[in-house]
Amino acid sequence: MGRSAAKVATDDQHNYKEWTILNNRRFLSTAQNTGMNQTTGKDESVKEKFDHAKNSMQQNELKKFSIFRYNPQNSKRPKMETFEVDIDNCGPMVLDVLIKIKDEIDSTLSFRRSCREGICGSCAMNINGKNGLACLTEVNKDKKEITEIHPLPNLYIIKDLVPDLTNFYNQYKSIDPWLKRKTKKEKGQKEFYQSIEDRKKLDGLYECIMCASCSTSCPSYWWNPEYYLGPATLMQAYRWIVDSRDEYTKERLMEVNDTMKLYRCHGIMNCTLCCPKGLDPAKAIRNMKELVQENFSKESIKSHANYVKEKMEKTK
Repeated sequence: MGRSAAKVATDDQHNYKEWTILNNRRFLSTAQNTGMNQTTGKDESVKEKFDHAKNSMQQNELKKFSIFRYNPQNSKRPKMETFEVDIDNCGPMVLDVLIKIKDEIDSTLSFRRSCREGICGSCAMNINGKNGLACLTEVNKDKKEITEIHPLPNLYIIKDLVPDLTNFYNQYKSIDPWLKRKTKKEKGQKEFYQSIEDRKKLDGLYECIMCASCSTSCPSYWWNPEYYLGPATLMQAYRWIVDSRDEYTKERLMEVNDTMKLYRCHGIMNCTLCCPKGLDPAKAIRNMKELVQENFSKESIKSHANYVKEKMEKTK
């Protein structure tokens, strides 16, 4: 009988404990939904603790992103604005965070994006001090670290994270980035063939997506953006210079053989370090300098001067 009585007492204690837990849960749920306007001071204290715990939990789940903001229409100075984002309910990339902010927090945030696959180069920006593509840059999962996002450096800003790339694309256009031939196709000819070895020379060059990450990371480009072509444009110039199907190799070399267009490159290597496609613009520029030295001896200086003179006369 003693054991049975002890067992009943233990069961009663267990049932009372379960009832207390359920009752507390019911009370907290009621406090959350009704605000406990008719409760006592003790109940208000419990509600405050509940709200404080809930807010603390929510704050711990958010990560801060400090984003460059500028709108020329309101004539206010640029500023950094902080947004708190639940990265646990968001895609893994910085572009996903920007889209979430624009959709759910601030629809006025402006940035470029298109393919979301690292192909178009539209979402190039400066993330935590390094140029890159927002769609390929993974969010730092450390919620205590603040992620800073700026537009590409040393460019005029249209709005927020949208830079003006007019000068960049004009420089790209200046190198004639297409196949140029002096001989016409024979009757029935549809393609210009090249050997496997010649085709391999284009690897590491044609993959460039012209996102401007490399050029805007180059100090020489910061100092001379009007004259120095920059890593991206020079690498594309080299891409057509080494293409065996192109018949304007010497003319292309003449075009870039300039103290400002080509020789402002000092091998700082920022371009190679930040390229989101893993290319090496610095190597392409070095190879192009070697080709210029091989093709332009003292005897060719005069012909080069005449070429520049003729081109200037055509543009008048």
